[in-house]
Amino acid sequence: MGLIEIEEMEFYAYHGHFKQEQVVGNKFTVNITIATDCDTAAVSDNLHDALDYQKVYKIIKGEMEKKSYLLENICKRILDALYGNFDTIKKATIKVSKHNPPMGGQIGKVSITMSR
Repeated sequence: MGLIEIEEMEFYAYHGHFKQEQVVGNKFTVNITIATDCDTAAVSDNLHDALDYQKVYKIIKGEMEKKSYLLENICKRILDALYGNFDTIKKATIKVSKHNPPMGGQIGKVSITMSR
């Protein structure tokens, strides 16, 4: 068993509850940790035996391009898409962060973390 971690993926996207957020957009970061069997790939040194994390990135990028009101919805959609594309995932944990959220004060970011 091994963990694949893709950290600090940055996206400019149009998620948010307020209309202005869906017009102006904001910076988001995404972190993913995927538990999967890495033994075969470790021995073969062949991408076909590994969980392709470039494909993982492309799936996440595609989901980040779809507007959502809530970070919870984004996390769920990403997990659904990953599990729908990879049958070797044993567990995945996703963290989506919105930078400088419009909450009436100076806030660096707000994040939602979900696992399945």
